[in-house]
Amino acid sequence: MYHYETKELDNKRMYKMISGSIVPRAIGWITTLDEETGTVNAAPFSFTSGVSNEVALISMAIIRSKGEPKDTARNLLKYQHGVVHIVSADLVDQMNETSATLPATESEIERAGLHLTPSRSVKTPGIEEAKIRMEVTVYDYHPVKDREGKTVTDFFFLEVSDFYFDEAVFDQEKEYVDPVALNPVARLAGPYYANLDTLYRKERPN
Repeated sequence: MYHYETKELDNKRMYKMISGSIVPRAIGWITTLDEETGTVNAAPFSFTSGVSNEVALISMAIIRSKGEPKDTARNLLKYQHGVVHIVSADLVDQMNETSATLPATESEIERAGLHLTPSRSVKTPGIEEAKIRMEVTVYDYHPVKDREGKTVTDFFFLEVSDFYFDEAVFDQEKEYVDPVALNPVARLAGPYYANLDTLYRKERPN
């Protein structure tokens, strides 16, 4: 096996090894609102995961760019709300468009040709085309710092207040998300993504 000590790696090589090893990753496609300008920001973050079902929590790590927080992190810190969406295969091109670096006053929604839909519990609107969306508020926040004490990642725990499921991907009687109908997109390393292939079932041992 090839061996690397992390102290030998620069940030670029470290990111490649982490993002290439921890795969596949769910993509948290989040909208946030700048309440002063009215601009709706949209961006995908693949360092996203579930945290708890006792409190409806998901986590999202937003790596800083050149030491500065990204628009999503700024809006979450200042206004404390957003909407997280799950990316399905039919929306992967639009999701990719929203990863572009735009001025804070320019919305990625318009660039990607998407449409907004009002939320019930938060001010941030959601993406109408997404088949699953979750209205969220900031439950907790932790700035992740490097060895010198500089913040390098904005880490959020986001509490879900409202779930929305498209009828095509959700069995309302069983309250079950159909993964085949959803066809979620997973993030790999670099410019690579993956779709579901073979699904199989394994029962847990007693």
